[in-house]
Amino acid sequence: MTEQSAATRPLRIAIVGAGPAGIYAADALMKSDAPAGFDGVGIDLYERMPAPFGLIRYGVAPDHPRIKGIITALHKVLDKPQVRLLGNIDYGTDITLEDLRQFYDAVIFSTGANADRALEVPGIDLDGSYGAADFVSWYDGHPDVPRTWPLEAEKVAVLGVGNVALDVARVLAKTGEELLPTEIPPNVYEGLKANKAVEVHVFGRRGPAQAKFTPLELRELDHSPTIEVIVDPEDIDYDEGSEAARRHSKQVDTICNTLEQWAIRDVGDRPHKLFLHFFENPAEILGDADGKVVGLRTERTQLDGTGNVKGTGVFKDWDVQAVYRAVGYQSQNIPALPFDDQAGTVPNEAGRVLVNEDADGAERYLPQTYVTGWIKRGPVGLIGHTKGDANETIACLLDDAPNFTPAAEPEPEAVTEFLEGRGIPFTTWAGWYRLDAHERALGEPQGRERVKVVERDEMLAASEPDKAHNFPTPQPS
Repeated sequence: MTEQSAATRPLRIAIVGAGPAGIYAADALMKSDAPAGFDGVGIDLYERMPAPFGLIRYGVAPDHPRIKGIITALHKVLDKPQVRLLGNIDYGTDITLEDLRQFYDAVIFSTGANADRALEVPGIDLDGSYGAADFVSWYDGHPDVPRTWPLEAEKVAVLGVGNVALDVARVLAKTGEELLPTEIPPNVYEGLKANKAVEVHVFGRRGPAQAKFTPLELRELDHSPTIEVIVDPEDIDYDEGSEAARRHSKQVDTICNTLEQWAIRDVGDRPHKLFLHFFENPAEILGDADGKVVGLRTERTQLDGTGNVKGTGVFKDWDVQAVYRAVGYQSQNIPALPFDDQAGTVPNEAGRVLVNEDADGAERYLPQTYVTGWIKRGPVGLIGHTKGDANETIACLLDDAPNFTPAAEPEPEAVTEFLEGRGIPFTTWAGWYRLDAHERALGEPQGRERVKVVERDEMLAASEPDKAHNFPTPQPS
């Protein structure tokens, strides 16, 4: 390969992670003026899964098509000629940061957060204690998780009062038939059809004014003809800090009003009961001699005037046989990058990756390396909030670009030849269209929009049939 001068070629950028954060970064790049000396931009989006869209595909509940509608906007970005999708590539295994530096002027990491944040309570490791992220991956048809899920418990606890907690509670409380019209794959439908849960208890350690879910998400709980949502009037309580939160946020006030209305209404006769409990702090998951979950112990809390709570020393045991913790996501360490285990982020300043290189401990930037999205600021906020992250990171990258060391092999075909030489069956944007058509065709006979394909080799066969023979059949864990 001959080395191109920067003046005659686009600025070449690799983005690792093709979820919303990465795609928003690509969009921000294309909407910005190319730095002096470069003829536009050329962007390759790397994705570990054979399909793009990250948590939109593998983290949003299947009965939330309105959120999946964001894919329509993301499609428009990936349709641009300046962008390529390179899927089914595992960064750190199939390609390294050193490899990427050979082909790109800069690398942006937007790998998100897909693990459960730890919850340090006794009994958390008992049989029947689960992380919400694992359950979400199962019902969303993630190819790297088991194909079955134990749904034997008749009474279930969900710890947390964010949108993920409500998603988990709603899916556990609904029937398989209710969810069948969605895109759930056959194995998930069979699992949910056999689900024995008739009571789902959601626990928050603070009060209604401190709940983290959105009003729309909350109200959706009450739309199911099989779910009776129950709130204890004793849990409707506010202090000065809570009242201030209501005055300053229409969203908080709407949530409180909804919960108040549910607390004073008569309990109906829908077959599945979904209880929303506030002021109950999980203290211990209780197990039997065989190590199986048989209950949850909580400590009653009370407001302290600021919107925070303190323990009362009053404990209660709840009869449940499974516990799901939905207390937040956690990003995972990225090979060749520094990582803050406490914050669950890559240390950065406005998106520039920070490292301690000198003996004096002075902070330095990792050259031509950036982060955006949850790996940058932590797993908080809604999907749209990652746009601000992307704009900040891209502004820094473009400011730095005049001082970049140019890539040695910036031609777009150089990296694809490298991947083909390693026998990596990578997927493409054209391949996504083929997979999309395949999933829609699977759903058509049943009157469904699509049926999601779970098996990685089947995804590859549908999206890149000419490469499928290179792909080893995985063994589900």
